[in-house]
Order: sequence, then structure tokens, then C-alpha cells
Amino acid sequence: MDLAPIKSTRIYEEIVRQVKAMIAEGRLKGGDRLPPERDLAEKFVVSRTSVREALRALESLGLVEIRPGEGTFVREVSIDALVEPLALLMVSQREAIGELFEARRLLEPSLAALAATRATPEEIHEMERILEEQAKEVAGGRTGLQQDAQFHSAIGAAAHNRAITRIAHAIMDLLTQSREDSLNMPGRPTRSHEDHRRVLAAIARRDPDGARRAMLEHIEAVETLVLGADGTSSARHGRRPA
Repeated sequence: MDLAPIKSTRIYEEIVRQVKAMIAEGRLKGGDRLPPERDLAEKFVVSRTSVREALRALESLGLVEIRPGEGTFVREVSIDALVEPLALLMVSQREAIGELFEARRLLEPSLAALAATRATPEEIHEMERILEEQAKEVAGGRTGLQQDAQFHSAIGAAAHNRAITRIAHAIMDLLTQSREDSLNMPGRPTRSHEDHRRVLAAIARRDPDGARRAMLEHIEAVETLVLGADGTSSARHGRRPA
């Protein structure tokens, strides 16, 4: 293990930082056993007490598991565990709608582009089925909110990147009310369905740039409805109304 001597006054925190970095970089993986306390103390050039404190802190963070008589092992970290702190932060700043839309603009077009290169025929067929249901809902004078959410979820699944998809879903969940409000505006359900059709068409023809562009235009259109053409987020970034 490539470890550096500790120079911080709060020694155990620096040990925690280095171990977390190794886990994040993949140098330590789920199931790996850490060296014994004595060896870690020698490598870090610290006391065994500091090592013990660091291991307890890492255990409380859910990054390692201390098994009496066996040693300390790196735990498997789920995607949900990584995304949950982000979701909690967003919940505490629920009023920052403009920032959430900004996050959507960064993430969802990329998911659409990935789906254009990775979606299976079955996944494309499922998106088509969802849009057919949305068309029926809209024709019946309803918003099609459920199908709207299902379509975006299907694109995330077709992108085959769980980390990005979970983050995007957390953002979408926090914007549910805003999306519902926009779909209750006259003509918006039809426009939303048309936007979705353009996204799916690009995915089906394996056009990542087209899928990215179509999704971005869709999100910008919704954002303009929610925040207004002169809304904080749109005005700040100097973007044209969709």
C-alpha cells in the first residue's frame, strides 16, 4: 500500500482521508482486508490509537467493517449510499429550482446520448410503448405525468450507468411538482410528447448528438415554463427561451 506519513494535527482525520481516497480511486475494493493496526501505524508513522480512531470513523461512515478476530475489511459501497447525501442536500435546498434544472441540463442530455449508443432493441421498444400510452393520455385530456416519468426512467435504464441515473432520478423526484405544474399548462402535454418523440427518434437511429440536443431542448422548454423566460436560471446563463 502506498501511504504517506501523517503531518496533520488531527491525525486520524488524515488517515480517514487517505483511505477514502484509495477507495474512491479503486486502489482498495470491496472485500479487501486492510493491514493490521500495527502495520498501518508503522506505514502512516502514527500511533496505534490514531489508527484505531480512524478505523472507527471509517466504520461509522459505512466504508469498512471491523470483524473481531479477523481484521478490518473494505465494504461494498452501493450506488444508493453514494447518491443519498446528494439527495439530502437537495431536499434542504428545495427552493433552488433553478439549480436543479441546471443539474438536469448537465445530466439528462448525457444520459440520452449514452442511450443512443447502448440501448437494446427491447429497451427502445419499451420507450415506444410508454410514448404510445402517453399519446393516449394526452388525447384524453390528461397530463401524461406518469408516462413522462416512465420515459425519462427508461432512458436512464438504457444508458446503463447506474451512478448518473440515480443522481438524475433524485433531481427529477425533487422537481416532480414543477413538472406537474408545467404539464397542467395549456398545450404543454402535447409539446412534451412531441419532445419525447424527437428524443426517442434520435436514440432509435443511434444518433447520440441528436439525442443530446433533443433532450436539452426539452428540458429548456420545461424550465422556461416553470421559471419564465426571464427566470433566474435562464437569465443567469444567458440562454434563449425554448
